[in-house]
Amino acid sequence: MGRGYNLLIVLVTFLVLVAAVSAQGNRGSSRGGGGRRPRVGYYGNRCRNVETIVASVVRAHVQSNPANAPGILRMHFHDCFVHGCDGSILLAGNTSERTAGPNRSLRGFEAIEEAKARLEVACPRTVSCADILTLAAREAVVLTGGQRWRVPLGRLDGRISQASDVILPGPFDPVDKQKRDFAAKTLNTLDLVTLVGGHTIGTAGCGLVRGRFFNFNGTGRPDPSIDPRFVPLVQARCPQTGDASARVDLDAGSVGRFDTSFLRNVRSRRVVLQSDLVLWRDPETRAIIERLLGLRRPSLRFGTEFGKSMVKMSLIDVKTGSDGEIRRVCSAIN
Repeated sequence: MGRGYNLLIVLVTFLVLVAAVSAQGNRGSSRGGGGRRPRVGYYGNRCRNVETIVASVVRAHVQSNPANAPGILRMHFHDCFVHGCDGSILLAGNTSERTAGPNRSLRGFEAIEEAKARLEVACPRTVSCADILTLAAREAVVLTGGQRWRVPLGRLDGRISQASDVILPGPFDPVDKQKRDFAAKTLNTLDLVTLVGGHTIGTAGCGLVRGRFFNFNGTGRPDPSIDPRFVPLVQARCPQTGDASARVDLDAGSVGRFDTSFLRNVRSRRVVLQSDLVLWRDPETRAIIERLLGLRRPSLRFGTEFGKSMVKMSLIDVKTGSDGEIRRVCSAIN
């Protein structure tokens, strides 16, 4: 009996130790990840309504201003390509990322701030701004007709945001540079083409694109690689001496709908950005476009692939453990 009693004591002690370690791990997670990678269902019972709350706020802001959908999607991309997906794009300040040239036209900051305020009431100091932005980007796609995907959560918010660090793929980049830029972020060529397909919603500033339609490379003529029938349409929208801040659709004919229309326009040479058009001239990216359009086998489903690539992008250099924090407000560090 003495031996049995001793074994029972050992077993109870072991179970108590396991429970203590588990509890410590959960406490670490509640403070922001404990060094773990993001995962689906991360918040669990600590914030059951996180996705519902974000979806509700984003829906209201997109209904109020449809431009918020592409704005939030673009914001997520710009965030992830600078210091990783850590919400650094959301920080305000005279020299923060938000003040960099490519970010000055971003929209949707108010939606993220409102979602954060509501989550601070429902689940105080639990959900990071980086996670809110990641969820909001998914909702922006869904609200414009795109396919839903499961979003891994558990990122922390970064503490550094400098305009001088903002180096993003540009609208005039050749294909090889685009491939290198994406590869540097662990994204392959399929990810590149698929994520550029996000241009199916959104607009570009006339000042950014009209050179190609009036004086390409100083020739005094439009870019000859553009469909000639498309040129006068853009010229009318973006006159040579007109307002540079006026906007032109990235996806002519389907700008508010998340679909494959943009990829069809790339194939037809009816897109406004040079970096988009060159994807049709490169054999590798052209083949991917054909597969996404069902013109080449094995075919690919654009909605499915877009979700996969968004998940990959959302895991770039995420902050966990002591690398970051959970901000009280998204525009300022704690």
